[in-house]
Amino acid sequence: MPRTCIVTGKKPQFGRSYTLRGIAKKKKGIGLKITGCTNRRFNPNLKTKRFWDPEEKRFITLRLSTAAIRTIDKNGISAVKRKLQKEGAL
Repeated sequence: MPRTCIVTGKKPQFGRSYTLRGIAKKKKGIGLKITGCTNRRFNPNLKTKRFWDPEEKRFITLRLSTAAIRTIDKNGISAVKRKLQKEGAL
């Protein structure tokens, strides 16, 4: 299962983690130098959540980001479900 939110489309982003060495200039040093650089991955904050669908009278289980959960709380599960069905994601 891919780590993507079906409502917002959030997926992992890639970046770097830097290792620094030295004393900062504001602490009267000669400055910080980068001594190592490793690739890393920023994963979205995904949660598995069940929503009650009053139209179908059943629970729907979705894997969503926390931002998408807030969107569903604001707009309602019915509106979001219709939008997803229109796009073909659900």
